[in-house]
Amino acid sequence: MKKLTIKDIAKEFSVSISTVSKALNDSYEISEATKEKIKKYAKENNYKPNFNAISLKNRSTKTIGVIIPTMLNYFFAQVFKGIEDAANKKGYKVITCITNQSHNKESEIIEMLSNGSIDGFILSMAKETELKKEYNHFKETIENGTPIVMFDRVAESIECDKVITDDYNGALNTVAFLHKKGHTKIAFVSTLSDLHIGKQRFLGYKKGLENVGLPFNEDLVINILDRDYKKYETLLTPFLKNNNVDSVITTGESAAVATMKCLIKSGKKIPKDVSVIAFSNGILARHSSPKLTTISQHGEQMGEAAANILIEKLEKKNTETITKIIKTDLVIRDSTR
Repeated sequence: MKKLTIKDIAKEFSVSISTVSKALNDSYEISEATKEKIKKYAKENNYKPNFNAISLKNRSTKTIGVIIPTMLNYFFAQVFKGIEDAANKKGYKVITCITNQSHNKESEIIEMLSNGSIDGFILSMAKETELKKEYNHFKETIENGTPIVMFDRVAESIECDKVITDDYNGALNTVAFLHKKGHTKIAFVSTLSDLHIGKQRFLGYKKGLENVGLPFNEDLVINILDRDYKKYETLLTPFLKNNNVDSVITTGESAAVATMKCLIKSGKKIPKDVSVIAFSNGILARHSSPKLTTISQHGEQMGEAAANILIEKLEKKNTETITKIIKTDLVIRDSTR
């Protein structure tokens, strides 16, 4: 059933949209009889006013829509904190939605919030959207005048502001760090090989090996496409058993924790026998045993940058399209020697 609009009510009574609006807002300019008639019709037909319709006149709700692909990733929680802090400082509210990696859900959320509920979006693409390469919902939103700032997982072909991690150099520098510590059999465990960020990390790993004069050996690379982290250990046990590695880089913390568990079970000592490093710098890293060395993506910094870029766009302080790259750092803990 199509949602009833002010336009529909105006058509029903052959009056102007502004008359309907005034009647629904109980304006003294409209006769009691007309007001009564319009209100009754609106109620009977389940008319819901557009959220924040009052501020639609100047098209500003001072609200930002934030869309993230999953709740289970501490990195997104860090980004969200950065967005919220920056938005609060500038007097903006934040509405957060989660797509659970679904393209349809992402489209629905964007459509739902584009009705005037929000001024602009900050989002990280759903996995399904990236795999399908279906970006029409982004294009239409931008064409309709609602700006989007993408972060972390971004659509290359969409012309909008972006904030990304320097994934390539993050991996490249990590290989250099491990090589300097005397490691020569560096494995790469990826749970993101089908996504752009995962590909960048892998290319950085390969280039890093080349830079330090180590041969690339595809036996030392494992791509885990199953999102169920409970299965990580089952897949990693034979991989680690068959390859006598002295260090491992993983694209995320869950994979790193699973790697350390497998190594410890097989009698290896961390970091004496094998060093382990993961992308992201979340709760798991600080509470794992041993504590995990990480490639920090500075989630809070990323969120803050995304919010500031969007607000500057909304307040017409910046009209250029920009891509901001957040550099990574190594946070050294106990899982590396």
